[in-house]
Amino acid sequence: MSPEIERSLPAWIYSDPGFFERERESVFRSAWQVVCHVNDVPNAGDYQTLDFLGEQVLVLRGNDGVVRSFHNACRHRAARLADGSHGNCGHRLVCPYHAWSYGLDGALLRTPPWQGFGDLDLSQHGLAPVEQEIFLGFVFVRFAPGLPSVAQMMSPYLDELAPHGFETLVPQGRVTLRPRSVNWKNVADNYADGLHIPVAHPGLTRLFGPSYAMEAQPWVDKLWGEVTEAPSSNWSERGYQALMPVFDHLPAEQRRRWSYYKLWPNLAFDVYPDQVDFMQFIPVSPTETLIREISYARPDSRREARAARYLNWRINRQVNAEDTVLIQRVQDGMGSSSYVSGPLSPDEVCLASFARRLKADIPEAGLPHPPAKAA
Repeated sequence: MSPEIERSLPAWIYSDPGFFERERESVFRSAWQVVCHVNDVPNAGDYQTLDFLGEQVLVLRGNDGVVRSFHNACRHRAARLADGSHGNCGHRLVCPYHAWSYGLDGALLRTPPWQGFGDLDLSQHGLAPVEQEIFLGFVFVRFAPGLPSVAQMMSPYLDELAPHGFETLVPQGRVTLRPRSVNWKNVADNYADGLHIPVAHPGLTRLFGPSYAMEAQPWVDKLWGEVTEAPSSNWSERGYQALMPVFDHLPAEQRRRWSYYKLWPNLAFDVYPDQVDFMQFIPVSPTETLIREISYARPDSRREARAARYLNWRINRQVNAEDTVLIQRVQDGMGSSSYVSGPLSPDEVCLASFARRLKADIPEAGLPHPPAKAA
């Protein structure tokens, strides 16, 4: 008897408001979210922020050099404390609403004397911490316990990541936010879909040839391709290929490899010989997602390294443009009354793994149609 064919997730969960709320509580409350790299906040008072499904997070470096994460809300009347995606607050963080003043370690230092809080125990009203994990220099937070640590989840690949020196990475520019009118799972699905590469990404196909492959571990998917030595017909790709030997800090087998690691549920690391970036698929609504992205690189001022990073950007700008069209086509098609779900190829191991994980967290994800509402 032939094995039963696995199927993709049902279309209704890509637009249903009720299911989106289930995901908020059952998937995202305990999911690790990356905020920044420690080298994004190199000096005392430097901060980075993240807004995620109603939560506001502040990552702040203290006078003692320690990087800490807090809720970005005053303990008096909940006013947002730090503005913008990044900045420096000086020697203390002062609420712009009532001037409560916090140290860089989150402790409440003082309240204005005219406000009548003379008997307030300041030690009980410091900034509320957010659970934090620093993984290879990247600062992660979560709002409820549940999942293993990021290090445990990424453990199958720690050895191969080590030569890239994640802890030494420095930001290349600022975070880019790219809104997309699709469900966050469509972005995640597309990222882990290998079958569309030879159909819809001619540039990647020229670069990788038939080498593109994928595998699924319990908490992380890996996809990768080897940049061929046969010169591409495209000048950006051809120039990039020629620069691969420059990155001799890597073992020989990694100098031409592009590796992609998708961490459950909504984060991906793109690891290239010349740079690393993260892509975070931030759910905004059932049919809206914000792709949050920034690149990092090892300190390397060589002209060849700068050229490789520029050519990488040109190549991937085209890939992103192609993917933007693809995910919108899929989201549009999910609204068709003719479509419930589709069969998954035995090669689509990452999509199958993602579907199984989501069904384990939210059993309704296995239903072909929305459950009937109670009368």
